[in-house]
Amino acid sequence: MKKNKLIYWIATGLMSAIFLFSASMYLLNYERVSGFFVNLGFPTWLIYPLAILKFLGIVAILSKKSTFLKELAYAGFLFDAILALVAHLMVSDGEQMGALLAIIFITFSWIYDRKIFGQYHQMLNT
Repeated sequence: MKKNKLIYWIATGLMSAIFLFSASMYLLNYERVSGFFVNLGFPTWLIYPLAILKFLGIVAILSKKSTFLKELAYAGFLFDAILALVAHLMVSDGEQMGALLAIIFITFSWIYDRKIFGQYHQMLNT
């Protein structure tokens, strides 16, 4: 059980750090990020909503107040990371490592969340 908690917190911490960094960049360095978005073929109007949703997703996962919101955040993070990975591979800019690491950390965090907190959440939701 102690090993599972360690894996969970490392994966969740690294996942949170990636998305916190990403959201911060979106808000604090809009011009540079908008250039990336244009290069990747994404509309720039997505930048601010994505930044806000990334912050809220971290809160949803770490607070564990709502299983539904936590699961929605994990799904949103996974979709975001998969789209980023594919976009970076499509334009061959060599920047896909962050997205690949995010996918790995999301997966481990999600799996170990279930191992550690799964039954507790089931009792709360029944």
